[in-house]
Amino acid sequence: MKEVQTALATETKSSAGDKHETGRAMLQLERENLGRQLADAENMMQLLHTVDVLSKKRTACLGSLVKTTGANYFLAISAGEYKTDLEKYYCISLNTPIGIMLLGKSVGDTIRFNASAIEILEII
Repeated sequence: MKEVQTALATETKSSAGDKHETGRAMLQLERENLGRQLADAENMMQLLHTVDVLSKKRTACLGSLVKTTGANYFLAISAGEYKTDLEKYYCISLNTPIGIMLLGKSVGDTIRFNASAIEILEII
């Protein structure tokens, strides 16, 4: 963001006025996009600070590690795949389709996702 701000400040008007205005508009759009990305990252950090990973959970909720017959999920934010030496986990938001289906479910419950039956084996 600092680089874009510096570029905006140092953008000088040339003899090709339209080119100058187009360059400034593109820099302004880039600054707005970076601002949105920063706000999204700050919101994710705020959410992560509310996640309680230490308490025992009876149902799938924010901060749960849910092991299923299909895959393993960490319910918090959409952050992609996380691999350990032994297992792979998908860090997903509660707002994702699979997150919505898992929310509130217990060990032994089954959900249907992409035409597959997925049983919940463990919730940590």
